[in-house]
Order: sequence, then C-alpha cells, then structure tokens
Amino acid sequence: MAKTCVLRTDGTNCDRETKHALELVGGEAEIIHLNTLVRGYDPATERKVKLGDYASLVIPGGFSAGDYIAAGKIFACDLEHFLGEELREFVKAGKPILGICNGFQVLVKLGLLPGLDGKVQQTATLTYNNNQRFECRWVHLAKPDGDKCIWTRDIDKIDLPVAHGEGKFVAPEDLCERLFSEAQVVFQYTDSTGKPTQDYPANPNSSMYAIAGICDPTGLIFGLMPHPERYNSPMNHPLATLQRIKGELPQKGLGLKIFENGVGFSG
Repeated sequence: MAKTCVLRTDGTNCDRETKHALELVGGEAEIIHLNTLVRGYDPATERKVKLGDYASLVIPGGFSAGDYIAAGKIFACDLEHFLGEELREFVKAGKPILGICNGFQVLVKLGLLPGLDGKVQQTATLTYNNNQRFECRWVHLAKPDGDKCIWTRDIDKIDLPVAHGEGKFVAPEDLCERLFSEAQVVFQYTDSTGKPTQDYPANPNSSMYAIAGICDPTGLIFGLMPHPERYNSPMNHPLATLQRIKGELPQKGLGLKIFENGVGFSG
C-alpha cells in the first residue's frame, strides 16, 4: 500500500492525530522526524529512509521551532536547506502534499504555495491574527467556484476547528485576484449563511478575502489553516448532540474526507 509521510520537527504536536486520521480512511502513514530524512537513516528501525519512498506528504500542525521569527519560517528554511532537491523531485513526480495549520504556513513560506508560474518562492504570508490573540474555535468553510484541488473533491462546505495565532492570509491584491481566477482558493471563511465574511469571529484572523486555504496550480499541493484531523468523529462537532436529535449527524467525521481524497489519489 502507498504510504504517507507525516513529517514532524521540534514543536510539531498534531502528528499523531494526523496519522490516526489517515489510518481511519484506510491509509498507511509513518511519522518521520526531519532529522531522519536529513540523515537518510532511521535508527529506530535500522533502515534507510528518504522522502521519495513515500507516495504523499503531510506537514501537520503545531509550533515548529516555537514559531520564532515567524510561524513555520524556520521549518521552511530547514526543508529548503537540507531537503530542497528531494522536495522538488517529490513535487515533480506529481505526489500530493498537504499542509495543515503550521504545515500551511511552512508551504507558503517555503514557496510551494501558491506556486504560480512554476516558481518556488514566497509571494504571500500567514501572519498575526488581527486581534493579536490565539484563536481556538470552530468555523464555517465554503469552496468558491472551481474544483481544482484533489484533496477537497466532493466537498462544497464544511465546519472545522482552527487553533492558531498567525493565520491571517496576506498577499498583494493582484495575486489574490489571480488565485480566485485560477481556482486556487480552496476554502473561505463564511458566516452561518455560507457567505464569505471578514467579520470576526466567523473569520477568526481577518484573512484577506476570507481565504482559509489554497492550492498550487496542479491542485496536488494544498494548505489550510483549519484542522481536518480534529473532525475525525461525528461527535467532535460542537453541535453533534443537536445534529443527532434532528437526524442530521453524519456517519463519520467530515474532516476525514480530505484524507480519504489524498489516500485515494495516492493509491
């Protein structure tokens, strides 16, 4: 079976939940520390390890390197310095990559997202929430027109939790317009009616154009601030009891669909 690399480093703290979500949808996943890939050897299993061994890559949430300098920046620099060539080969091979929360920050600061014109360079950022506070709450998300992202197929809207202090998506106006026109905006924060909003707390960080997640031009590389791995059971949802009373409780946590899509694509 194709295997997913759940890549962690010092400060990562959502790796086990992410591995669990992948396994719940029938995937096979390994949690691999950055240092293991740098060495090319895993002392725990006494085997050689390289990024190319895996069919997909997930960079989970947490606070890599303590979010010093900027959230995800040190992890991004480490990836470029130590694994840049391997990572580019991974992308060139058409293998899916998912970045969740801190992982999204890493992909943006590494330059794999939004990846316009095939360039790996930083053109946007994820910075401090407007209220300068850590936000931990459930949010409504909806997909704009277009369905380019392989990770979100058959998902038009979804509720997911956020947990971040630096989740505000910021980019030049013309770049944002291009992301919409080329179907690279995957999720926007919405109000209860499904309309994209800048209003707090529905938009917990004041992201430009309510952007909560984007993909690259191929749709294979996807990053989002909310945590799909934290909606792995129907009862995770804050309104689960009401949903059950009304007969609207889903059979499984809706966040799992994102992982199911990735595992299915990877074979």
